[in-house]
Amino acid sequence: MDREQEELQFLGILDIYKESYKIIFTWRKIFTQITLALILPLSFIFLSHIQISDLIFSNIIDDEIQLDHARAGSPRYKKLNDLLSSEWTYFWLFKIAYFTFFLIFSLLSTAAVVYTIASIYTGREVTFANVISVVPMVWKRLMVTFLCIFAALLAYNVFAFLLFVAWAILISDTSIGFVAFFGLLILYLVGVTYMSIIWQLASVVSVLEEACGVKAMAKSRALVKGKMRVTTVIFLKLNLSLFVIQVAFEKLVVHGRYLGMVNRVSYGIICFLLLFKLFLFLLVIQTVIYFVCKSYHHENIDKSALSDHLEVYLGEYVPLKSKDVQLQEFEV
Repeated sequence: MDREQEELQFLGILDIYKESYKIIFTWRKIFTQITLALILPLSFIFLSHIQISDLIFSNIIDDEIQLDHARAGSPRYKKLNDLLSSEWTYFWLFKIAYFTFFLIFSLLSTAAVVYTIASIYTGREVTFANVISVVPMVWKRLMVTFLCIFAALLAYNVFAFLLFVAWAILISDTSIGFVAFFGLLILYLVGVTYMSIIWQLASVVSVLEEACGVKAMAKSRALVKGKMRVTTVIFLKLNLSLFVIQVAFEKLVVHGRYLGMVNRVSYGIICFLLLFKLFLFLLVIQTVIYFVCKSYHHENIDKSALSDHLEVYLGEYVPLKSKDVQLQEFEV
């Protein structure tokens, strides 16, 4: 990341892609180590979850069909009913375990990549051992931010659900009901996209600044102003790529029995390779966008101060103070 900070504000979509690729390939050794340790397990968990969930849910559907044809009160009915209860329990326990491990590796990967790029930006020597020693302490700050955004998303979805319920009761059968539904749906998707963007940038803020939780979200919201179009386009493209990989994995691997085992394994490996590269690229890009937004708002980051605060003192991670990274104007 050899550009001057003043130049970063002028980076467009393609420039941000190029800068991200350049960072990854220039420092491929450390990013390879981070990928092997954190992003590969994250990708494996994501794809395994799709496969295992489908297997469990398929068994549940089959048993429910058999239960519908069994005579109520018969030993077979009781056995199937008990089996279904157990399968639903396993299904939700698996979902909880998946969410827990996916969240842990996601936050650890975010902490590792953001810390690494910040070290590169300041010209500090960065080693995998240093990254791994800092990551667990940064992870706690990321968890606070995640819990806050999760609460905000939960409240937003509850409000949206009540709004759609009101639509169904009041105007679903009227002449404007169809138009109103799509209007509400578009507004809902815009809101989810905006909150997701805020979340990604807030994760970087949580690592590099003293703010976390609600303060990190507020800082992220302020930073993204003026760069919303660029950030939104990048966010949508990357998430569309993730959606395509997920659908391809479901169609070609999970439900691709007609293709044969060899082809399914081959497609599974391809999806896995594409997925971990996408995850790494996404994490690098969101960090680059942070620096672009800081530059756009003329908030100069003192590299020496940033370098000092990326050090680990007495086993404790010391985040940046506001005076070191915020509101230090530079001339354009």
